[in-house]
Amino acid sequence: MSLDQIGEIRASVAALCAEFPGSYWRALDRERAYPTAFVEAMTRAGFLGALIPEAYGGSGLGLRVAIEILREVHKNGCNAGACHAQMYTMGTILKHGSDAQKARWLPGIASGAIRLQAFGVTEPTSGSETLALSTTAVREGDTYVVNGQKIWTSRAEHSDLMVLLARTTPKDLVARKGDGLSVLVVDLRESAQGLTIRPIRTMMNHATTEVFFDQVRVPAANLIGVEGQGFRYILDGMNAERALIAAECIGDAEWFIAKASAYASDRSVFGRPIGANQGVQFPIARAYAQTRAAALMVERAAELFDAGAPCGEEANIGKMLASEAAWAAAEACIQTHGGFAFAEDFDIERKFRETRLYQVAPISTNLILAFLAQNALKMPRSY
Repeated sequence: MSLDQIGEIRASVAALCAEFPGSYWRALDRERAYPTAFVEAMTRAGFLGALIPEAYGGSGLGLRVAIEILREVHKNGCNAGACHAQMYTMGTILKHGSDAQKARWLPGIASGAIRLQAFGVTEPTSGSETLALSTTAVREGDTYVVNGQKIWTSRAEHSDLMVLLARTTPKDLVARKGDGLSVLVVDLRESAQGLTIRPIRTMMNHATTEVFFDQVRVPAANLIGVEGQGFRYILDGMNAERALIAAECIGDAEWFIAKASAYASDRSVFGRPIGANQGVQFPIARAYAQTRAAALMVERAAELFDAGAPCGEEANIGKMLASEAAWAAAEACIQTHGGFAFAEDFDIERKFRETRLYQVAPISTNLILAFLAQNALKMPRSY
């Protein structure tokens, strides 16, 4: 796709976002409410089906375009956290599901008739140590019986389906520690018995939850791929997730930089614009440089992903650099606005809280550094 075409898509996203100004997001933030109208508008416009092939009703645009969609959402002061999983969580089905499973779920996900936004991986006791998870799925005839608990499962209350990673073979019976985990698609509309979803109130409006499974029955037909190989399937989708989250961070950074530079140019104290002072302008300029550099790495990761080439290093570096650039831009914006930055009506404090998340999730900066040390630099494994 040409740069002109990407520009047209970004312009369309910006026009959609203009219908959801800061007042819309502030009202939701106060109530910790889900942005239903925004999600529906993004769905109708086809943006959330960008990564689904046209054969299944999606746009088939690829990750390079998808990152621009989310970048533009955040650049315009909105938040795609409520719906970005609709874009990439289906990747497990697309890459590893059977033809029947793809035909069953992907068209509905593309149209928005089916919401797949819940990703059940993390557990309270295992955290980022995915291989230590203890939620089990035991085969009984033509069903799996699921028991256990997941945490930080965002948007489970607003999803029809959940991609669940569970242990199907006890840890002490597998040859390799990555074996014995399987992926199931849980239909949350049909699994009410034994399933409990509890919201977790957080510092930002992120609709995250903890989910409890007590003898929840899932049809064996909902197993994705081969039993016991699920960890590999989940890893496949993580590079796309990291690139998309990184794009949101870049959009946040651009929003903060635009806000800060405009205010610094207009605000006069002691007879001159505060932006004429290097102590004000330099942090903004440095954040701008960080953002430009991060954007190049994220774009490179997306290009490699679309070409079917390895992109783990680029996706992880891009995510780390983008989250740090967003935070640097947020800090500069706060300092530039002074006390006004803490006033709700400026939207800075809301965006400040939102962007801080991404140095922790979906993978922390420390784990990215450990990955790079081990895989890129061939240093001893640290965990």
